Amino acid sequence: MEYLVMLPGPTNVPNRVMNAMLAPVINHRSVDFRTLYKSITEKTQKLFQTQSDVVLLSSSGTGAVESSVVNLIKKGDKVVIPVNGEFSTRLADLIDSWGGNSIRIESPYGENPPYGRFEEVFDEHKDIKALYAVYNETSTGTTIRYMDKLGDLCSKNDTFFVADSVSILGGDELPVDKWNIDVCVTASQKAIAAPPGVSPISVSSKAKKYIQENPAPILYFNLKRYFKYYEEHFETPFTPALPLVYAYDEALNLIFEEGLDNRINRHRKCATAFYEGLGAMGLTPYAKPDARSNVVIAVNYLEGVDDKKFRDLLSDQFRVLVAGGFGNLKGKVFRIGSMGEVNKYHVVRTLSAIESAFQMMGIDVPPGSINKAIADL
Repeated sequence: MEYLVMLPGPTNVPNRVMNAMLAPVINHRSVDFRTLYKSITEKTQKLFQTQSDVVLLSSSGTGAVESSVVNLIKKGDKVVIPVNGEFSTRLADLIDSWGGNSIRIESPYGENPPYGRFEEVFDEHKDIKALYAVYNETSTGTTIRYMDKLGDLCSKNDTFFVADSVSILGGDELPVDKWNIDVCVTASQKAIAAPPGVSPISVSSKAKKYIQENPAPILYFNLKRYFKYYEEHFETPFTPALPLVYAYDEALNLIFEEGLDNRINRHRKCATAFYEGLGAMGLTPYAKPDARSNVVIAVNYLEGVDDKKFRDLLSDQFRVLVAGGFGNLKGKVFRIGSMGEVNKYHVVRTLSAIESAFQMMGIDVPPGSINKAIADL
């Protein structure tokens, strides 16, 4: 039996997408590639719901996040960022290491800071260059539910708004232009359900103008180069990971065959079933109700459950992979990636495996406790 990969990325990849990588390698300076890349760019704009420029990096999501910083932030720039988990902490540290001055709005893990704190910070500082927000904090299963208001705040204050949507684009609402997002980064291996290695970025005309007039002193992640090559040739400045590009293109085809709204609704229904099913076993979500993610389900362990023993049992006996916690959450929570092609089969198999694993470990879980949760899937 194949593993069921219920990690917060990489996640399960449909066979159609995997098979797309078998296409012949072509010259990335050819008419064939230019036609392909132009088509993929247009589909990616549709996914981001933007009219702005789109760049495809051959890198992990972290590379795209780093690109957003090194192309936009200069030494001494003030950057506001909510910090409530591992990835938002890493991003704030990256901003500081590049020479920026991060203004961290911290909140307990599993929560988002009150929106009013952002207004207060903008009132205190009149020279803020950008606001960076990790839309979905993968380490804690926490999603910011007022991204639209942050976009309005940035627009009002002529501040760049940058969204790290690595683990959420394609699985929840994210209309880039409507929310006034200047730079939005994501990655192929999460809710898009493609193999790792392609990281799309959307860049508003305002951000593009700034980047072109103030080019970064770097080579590979230099977005000005990508704009130039696309506008002049419909090409990338460096050799793209062609098999991964083919797979990403097919994943986009699947998204639009299903319909983006339908896909988001499917993610929402699966998340609800996970929360209800896990709750029926006595497990509690780590994130607060107004911040719970629809793509990463983080739950607290029951008293006395050994993290490694539990996850090894799921893996070895049931071929289901879930993730543990980061840093000080290690051993305290486990996380389920409810993203990509997730459907009733994934939810039922994962919940059934968790229920059985607990019973094998001597944890008192009522038989059939998940039935109600999955009834509406």
